[in-house]
Amino acid sequence: MISPNVVAICYLIASVLFILSLRGLSHPLSARRGNLFGMVGMTIAVLTTFAVTERLDIALGMLALGGITGMVIARRVQMTQMPELVAAMHSLVGLAAVLIAIAVLTDPLAFGVDYPIPAGNLVELFIGTVVGAITFSGSVIAFGKLAGLGKYGRVFSSSPVTFPGQHWVNLVLAIAMVGFGVWFVNEIPGEAWRPFQALTGIAFLLGVLIIIPIGGADMPVVISMLNSYSGWAAAGIGFSLNNSMLIIAGSLVGSSGAILSYIMCKAMNRSFISVILGGFGAEEGTSATGSEKKTVKSGSADDAAFLLSNADTVIIVPGYGLAVGRAQHAVKEMAHKLTAKGVTVRYAIHPVAGRMPGHMNVLLAEAEVPYEQVVEMDDINSDFGATDVAFVLGANDVVNPLAEQKGSPIYGMPILEAHKARTVLVNKRSMASGYAGIDNPLFYMDRTMMVFGDAKKVVEDIVKALE
Repeated sequence: MISPNVVAICYLIASVLFILSLRGLSHPLSARRGNLFGMVGMTIAVLTTFAVTERLDIALGMLALGGITGMVIARRVQMTQMPELVAAMHSLVGLAAVLIAIAVLTDPLAFGVDYPIPAGNLVELFIGTVVGAITFSGSVIAFGKLAGLGKYGRVFSSSPVTFPGQHWVNLVLAIAMVGFGVWFVNEIPGEAWRPFQALTGIAFLLGVLIIIPIGGADMPVVISMLNSYSGWAAAGIGFSLNNSMLIIAGSLVGSSGAILSYIMCKAMNRSFISVILGGFGAEEGTSATGSEKKTVKSGSADDAAFLLSNADTVIIVPGYGLAVGRAQHAVKEMAHKLTAKGVTVRYAIHPVAGRMPGHMNVLLAEAEVPYEQVVEMDDINSDFGATDVAFVLGANDVVNPLAEQKGSPIYGMPILEAHKARTVLVNKRSMASGYAGIDNPLFYMDRTMMVFGDAKKVVEDIVKALE
């Protein structure tokens, strides 16, 4: 066993490394270093925890079990499945908070908590349990929505699931949960299990009811929101256990997730409250409204290659279709060939493109696309008007000009202004609408050419034509 002072110093060092990690992750060029800081900090935190535990055998066994499971899952998961993996990981953090609260109630002395448990600790357990339970069940629903498990239950549908009086039901449940929490804090020792079980069950139910009315278009916000919840759950339990490491790490995750949620809402012109209330988004794969009455101009990969090779400037707009087709490596090869022909190529990134924040950045980084070619929306939008070709790969709502028209469901949402380019190439598998479930006038413009097919196959054909 090591002294409390050494433990405090080790936890402080780990905390500083976590902060440096977040700072490093703020820019692609420093992201690798940020990840390294985070891994070193977590290693120090885990080793310090091992040094103070009395059951090292169990701790090591659980570490091995979790580590092997995580490694197997990480190797099998495709990049397109990363959003649902993140949601699944959030659920485990929430469940861990609930299980720790149960363990503290069962044997408080083993965790250094006085018996009977002081009211202050009970309040902390109440908060940690509630946030953890909501995080767990909400993350499970988010996982199902992202994984397309709607056929196994309506609650997993990517479209909003609503019913009359839904918000009143949530309000009544929340009031009841707080009521049981007051009972839990003021109950005599040994009798607190009844209100604890009730408030935990209500929290699990609330997690489901909060997420089911949120449509697929708001999933990026949900991911960051649940990330924040999981952090606050860990911080709440950290107070109960008097563990400074849990408090600091949980607070960092909670605050960064909250900030990211705000950024995502701003990028979609949505308020956080409107996201929680739900009702926006539609089943992916539904037909775009009115598209049957309109005609589009379609072309082949050879036609696209001709337009691209004769351009001076090209902006590539990656979307979820690129991720589904795993086309990032083919796109990089195409960009390389265009650059060799003297074409200036850049990538335009919308904050909510894909299914989670940073989804497109990660895909392009995996293909080793040069960071200087990847430009965020605010920095590149003014350049579309002077661009010869905008090549939209599987993006839909983030390039929809309807966002500029009053009365549109996505009015005011900042978009990539691809429609201002001299020529627009759009690759999609079909004319299906995006998650917002609305038509996209971009596809029917005179200067737009659609190239239908799987993104990887289409881009590979373009590469062959460029040769």
